[in-house]
Amino acid sequence: MKKKVIGIIGAMDEEIASLLNKMDQVRPHACYGIRFYRGTLEGTSLVLCKSGVGKVNAALCTQILIDRFQVQAIIFTGVAGALDSDLDIGDLVVSTECQQHDVDASVLGFPRGTIPFQEVSIFPADPDLVRWAVDAGKSLNHVKIVPGKVLSGDQFISDPAKVLELREQLKGACVEMEGAAVAHVSWLAGVPYVVIRSISDRADHSAHVNFAEFTRLAASRSSEMVCRLLALRQKEMKKSV
Repeated sequence: MKKKVIGIIGAMDEEIASLLNKMDQVRPHACYGIRFYRGTLEGTSLVLCKSGVGKVNAALCTQILIDRFQVQAIIFTGVAGALDSDLDIGDLVVSTECQQHDVDASVLGFPRGTIPFQEVSIFPADPDLVRWAVDAGKSLNHVKIVPGKVLSGDQFISDPAKVLELREQLKGACVEMEGAAVAHVSWLAGVPYVVIRSISDRADHSAHVNFAEFTRLAASRSSEMVCRLLALRQKEMKKSV
């Protein structure tokens, strides 16, 4: 029987370094300038890669994982800015859904975040992956786990007014630059996905300072949650056989 392969994406080196160091039987591949690493982690066959920053890079990477590596599910791991005022640096958001906040055809009568003439603009995450991620997070000490909407756009948000706007208009828990692109491609292909984001900043005037200071810590925490998710998933899969 063919092994089920999981695709894991991070946008930056810091977001995949911890996972890559823990992988076994690593075999590198290159495609369109992106480095992909086949291997195993927590008993799971996976392909790990760094997409680069932004929605186009994330979408390209997701499509390659689906077409070339034939992954059966995709996990995006990394850091984000908080929109929910209850979130602190190091807390974790598990996507229940994703939406692109920088899609704006409101002048044509479409609500902000709506992709014109497309059936779906808010992309739901896979319930099982969400459940495993939340359960995995519960084993982390002194960390808040928030299931919620992840907003994505090709902008680094560092304005409290923008934070309030995104929170009130689109109900986002956090904001970043890739997740909704991964969600969009995954939804079109019928591949389950989840985005796991650790808060590196509060998307305010100090965001650029906090991002630089806390990115490595936040990325490490997100990666640890991915490892625990894979272990829980593997355990449950064995029970169902």
